[in-house]
Amino acid sequence: MIRLQGKDIYLAALERKDCKKICEDNEYDFNNPVEPILLGWSVENADEWFDEIQRLLKADVNIRVGIFHKDGTIIGDVALQGIDRANRSCSLGIGMAKIENRNKGYGTQALRLILEYAFLNQGFERITANTMEINIPMQKALEKLGFILEGRERKAVYFKGQKYDNLVYSLLTDEYTQL
Repeated sequence: MIRLQGKDIYLAALERKDCKKICEDNEYDFNNPVEPILLGWSVENADEWFDEIQRLLKADVNIRVGIFHKDGTIIGDVALQGIDRANRSCSLGIGMAKIENRNKGYGTQALRLILEYAFLNQGFERITANTMEINIPMQKALEKLGFILEGRERKAVYFKGQKYDNLVYSLLTDEYTQL
């Protein structure tokens, strides 16, 4: 199995049992909400999620891998999504299942690893990432990794009874290689 090794984490293929564990461990941070709640996220749907990951991988439109703590525990997932091979572009997504694993640098390490893979191994030239304006940790992580704020979709997301802006970031190959 291929592993992309970081300091505290590594990225590797998701197995069916890993999808189940992510579903079991998924926690919503009510004290620091930064994304809409995934009501209905169910362990029973883990097999379908795994099958969907495999289908999208074969269709060459998504690459989704697990984020594993160095002790082998699955703690989240990271994805290159909406792959457009003709234009050498895709978008980035990440999720950490348990609150205790957030804001510890694991996500930034995972993003660094997947970006290296995307730019150096897959030949992507543009990677985008979207986040809500209230998701300050994600904005800081993206900016730390060299992403540039490209635009703002004003009042695009309805969340907790309010409308929020969706922020659009991007990172280009030449910007990545300069980091």
